[in-house]
Amino acid sequence: MYRPLLLLFTCCIFFTAFAQGQDIHFSQFYEFPLLRNPALAGIFSGNFRFTGAYRNQWQSVTVPYRTMAVSGECKMLRGFNTGDFITTGIQVTNDVAGDSKLQRTQVFPVINYHKLLNEDKTTFISLAFMGGPVSEHFDVSKLRFDDQYVNGAYSISNATRQQFSKTGFTYWDASVGVSYKTSLTDNINIYAGAGLFHLTAPAIAFTEDYDVRLNRKWGVNAGLSAWVNKMDKVVFYADYFMQGGNRLIQGGGLYTHSFDETGEEGTLSVAVGGALRWKDAFIPILKLYTHQVGIGFSYDVNISKLTTASQFRGGFELSLSYIGLWQRLAESLEKVECPIKIW
Repeated sequence: MYRPLLLLFTCCIFFTAFAQGQDIHFSQFYEFPLLRNPALAGIFSGNFRFTGAYRNQWQSVTVPYRTMAVSGECKMLRGFNTGDFITTGIQVTNDVAGDSKLQRTQVFPVINYHKLLNEDKTTFISLAFMGGPVSEHFDVSKLRFDDQYVNGAYSISNATRQQFSKTGFTYWDASVGVSYKTSLTDNINIYAGAGLFHLTAPAIAFTEDYDVRLNRKWGVNAGLSAWVNKMDKVVFYADYFMQGGNRLIQGGGLYTHSFDETGEEGTLSVAVGGALRWKDAFIPILKLYTHQVGIGFSYDVNISKLTTASQFRGGFELSLSYIGLWQRLAESLEKVECPIKIW
């Protein structure tokens, strides 16, 4: 009696989200370019960047889903030819979901080679590879089973006959990407790219009785950055992803005002804007910059079919970033302006 229930429970709870091929996502998705496309690593001004974020979702509906991420990128090496350069980095995420505390942790190093095509327009084509281990596990002690209810009352001290052969596993995952960046004018930069995630469609089942695979994910990305004047800038981002039978369309923009004429190097800048995750959420965004440190705040206003239960409440997200310039590292890049003022 209990083995069929166990198998059904395992399939429904642990496999459904992954079988459909849903990856984690952030509303401030522009802060984590490696999750959008590995070839977007290094597309920023400066030569190193660190970013962290915390996301709390669906607290108004059920047990909240918590997602955390940290990433680092560094333009650290010359390429084979003058003007080429290499970006290395790492993307780490941790996701905890549901009553069972189903947890996934991934650690993805990345390497991105930027080939200079036109120095005057700072035009680059970039090719990147990203890959590493992913660990998943759940806490069986957090689960409740029907045989723990006696006379209609549940007690954790009631023994259960449900048995799990394992509550965790690790697999390897890999992604590739390509991007193209150029300057339309002295004040306008654009990029476009494409990436393929989960190259090997790794197995992600908790039991060997089922061959559950993580669907490959295809994505295209684009962005535009334009200075309106010495103190104001607009930035737009957009992504389109296909994974299994799912589609994700997201886009948005920020308007940044600096309170002095030094622009990005100013003592204080404020950015306001928003993003839209199609048929899912509208996201107001506020970001503050000071001395190369950025703090971003956003909140998902749910517009999906869950609005009746969620009352339009989705998830809060906080991000923290730092972009810097090591002068000695800049000099090691042969004093080429392009790798530093790339965006």
